Amino acid sequence: MAYKERISALLKSLSLEIDLDIVVSGHPPTMASSQFLINKEQGDWAERLIKASINEHPDLGLVAVQYGRSEDLAAGDPGFEAHYLAYQAELNQIGKKPDLLLFEQGSEPSERETDSVDAAKRAVAAIEIRSSAFLAGHYNDFMQARTAEARAQCTAITAQILAAPYGPLLADKRPKLHDTLSTADAATFRELDFRRPSWSSSAELRELTELLRQLKVAMKTLQKRDYLSVTPKLEDIALVNRWIQHFDVPHFYLQVFFDKAYLIPFSKILEVAADSEQEGRTFSIERDVKNQRKSTIKIDVAACDEVVGRIDMPTHASQMKTLDRGRLLFYVTFDGGKGYLDADILRDALRNA
Repeated sequence: MAYKERISALLKSLSLEIDLDIVVSGHPPTMASSQFLINKEQGDWAERLIKASINEHPDLGLVAVQYGRSEDLAAGDPGFEAHYLAYQAELNQIGKKPDLLLFEQGSEPSERETDSVDAAKRAVAAIEIRSSAFLAGHYNDFMQARTAEARAQCTAITAQILAAPYGPLLADKRPKLHDTLSTADAATFRELDFRRPSWSSSAELRELTELLRQLKVAMKTLQKRDYLSVTPKLEDIALVNRWIQHFDVPHFYLQVFFDKAYLIPFSKILEVAADSEQEGRTFSIERDVKNQRKSTIKIDVAACDEVVGRIDMPTHASQMKTLDRGRLLFYVTFDGGKGYLDADILRDALRNA
């Protein structure tokens, strides 16, 4: 089965509402923001870092070539409106271009050929690069400590609830809840849920009610999403698929943090999202401000390959942009840094896409 046919089959297995015939439209924004410029600079830095990391490994036998749009334009700049409308037309025609294409050494296109259909079809892989302003290692340490503390709180509060005088009261008034808490442990508190009573007819019942409230609070900490993620929007899945159907090149997402980077095949994103048993554990579907309230799949980076295990921090500098009407935007640029690529992990990931 051709790669593009396998992707089509995986998309059909999803229960998510994805409009594969989506038509992108809308008026160009008229003014950029400081956050937009920071995000763009961070994304450009991540792309340069990954491109250099791959090309510094000649033993891979691969060459990374910039492919996605790279115009240094922002809303309000001369020529931005034409750029924006041309980008929409491109999305509607061939889909969302990946940021990098990987070619076997010797088959990479010249700069003049890079954007041609024939050149893109020669690629062995396509990579969409995402960046995030986190230190993955620091985040994981924090979350592990938070989880351990919440589990300890759940265990201690539950023991207090089940002991006299509260245990007999709970067994009398809410026997099912009593039985549930009697069998709960550190591994299962995350899955528990119950309606907290509001007993107040005696001091002991009021104290039991307060303990159950405290338990609910500790359990909610365990139930919060505690992982960094790769975050494809449902809209982007349709546009990535459109590009795949045109070029039939294996596609990957690569999430770059400031200390590590994680790779996941597009096919695995679809496989994970199709498994309802993994929702709430390996992935979630959310709408948040950061992604313009668009439905977004958030997949735990633990389900990805840690293809870059260390990144030297780039330098950063403040910059200022003057808009037409004299408004000033201040933002940050990133320069340098180095990614230490695990060539074996990348090679295996490409082979198994």
